[in-house]
Amino acid sequence: MKIAVIGTGYVGLVSGTCLAEVGHDVVCVDIDEAKVARLKKGDIPIYEPGLPELVHKNHAAGRLRFVPSLHELHEPQAIFFALPTPPGGDGQADLSYVLGAAKDVAHVIKDYTVVVNKSTVPVGTHRKVREVIAAETDVPFDVVSNPEFLREGFAVSDFLQADRIVVGTSSAKARKVIEELYYPFTSEGVPLLVMDEASSEMTKYAANSFLATKISFMNEIANMCELVGANVDNVREGVGSDPRIGNRFLYAGIGYGGSCFPKDVLALHQAASLYDYDFKILTAVMDVNDRQKKILVQKVVKHFGENLDGKTFAVWGLAFKPDTDDIREAPALEIIRELVGRGARVQAFDPEAAENTKRIFPDIAYAASAPEALQGADALLVATEWKEFLAVAPKVLAQHLKSKMVFDGRNIFEADAMEKAGLQYFSMGRG
Repeated sequence: MKIAVIGTGYVGLVSGTCLAEVGHDVVCVDIDEAKVARLKKGDIPIYEPGLPELVHKNHAAGRLRFVPSLHELHEPQAIFFALPTPPGGDGQADLSYVLGAAKDVAHVIKDYTVVVNKSTVPVGTHRKVREVIAAETDVPFDVVSNPEFLREGFAVSDFLQADRIVVGTSSAKARKVIEELYYPFTSEGVPLLVMDEASSEMTKYAANSFLATKISFMNEIANMCELVGANVDNVREGVGSDPRIGNRFLYAGIGYGGSCFPKDVLALHQAASLYDYDFKILTAVMDVNDRQKKILVQKVVKHFGENLDGKTFAVWGLAFKPDTDDIREAPALEIIRELVGRGARVQAFDPEAAENTKRIFPDIAYAASAPEALQGADALLVATEWKEFLAVAPKVLAQHLKSKMVFDGRNIFEADAMEKAGLQYFSMGRG
């Protein structure tokens, strides 16, 4: 099938590449001509494991192309929207990119086309997109909702080995096109869940909000564990073994970040307010997460005092999670902001996200490796659970840290090993 994907961010580039991988003819459109030029040269603008190899492979095979204009499309059967929907001033999703693309698409379609909204959008957006296109053209079309469920760091495998494909459409003709488009996946056993458009749009927000709720709930349990002397690792094992609950998203830490959870929880909360509905659980989830991002610095202040002038802290991890260079809403940013605001000097390291962080904090020090960040530091703060941090032995930490203190916001180290190395070790919810 001939497919177009508008937008080459995380969702658009991964989706377009993976659809090409299963044999479709895919054209990715982005108005950023410099970005398009980079992609044509094989220069991938985002860090996503496994993606560069697939982009190079399918681009070389002619199944994946990159263009800066919709006018270079050749009558695609389906056009995917993979555009940003950032929070507006009131917290609601900003649909300007999506609706702008809808207007542009209306002027390039020549025959029946299925417009597939893969962007995360409020319930009812399918109607707005349909109205915008219909006002500009008499060419027949349908608008389908097809939310993405991609995890940064695992996006390629999440697309190619999806656990489900959710589609919202009330059109039998559009459904037939979508079934053909996704046949390479459904023929391998991936369930295609077809529902009405509004339910499909709500499914995306409900999924992300529920996962964010699990994270915030477990962080509250971790905080309680510290007060009563329990160990959150044991609690997680006991709770997660219950099949009604499951063991994923139950790790204690310093809060969630990224491009999805903060934005989607806020958007659903704000959408509820439009209907005068007080979504109390989401209010609590956001409050807990905001507080959790500050909790590691609170532990630091408890031991070093409110004024951190003259102190140097190593910060390991800048991305909101490992295996990505995405720093949007990353807890590390709040940690650095708090430390610097109290007069401290920060030496940071992240395997992939340093360049992105330099745009926000150009004046802090950036190390070339995790051990280098320890040089001359009073204490270490762990903000992201990159696996390579585990390769640094506790005795190395003890040799370099002046105050021999480690504040582990992701519980990546074992308390016994740290104590044997002579370190004071502060983790999350371990009593």
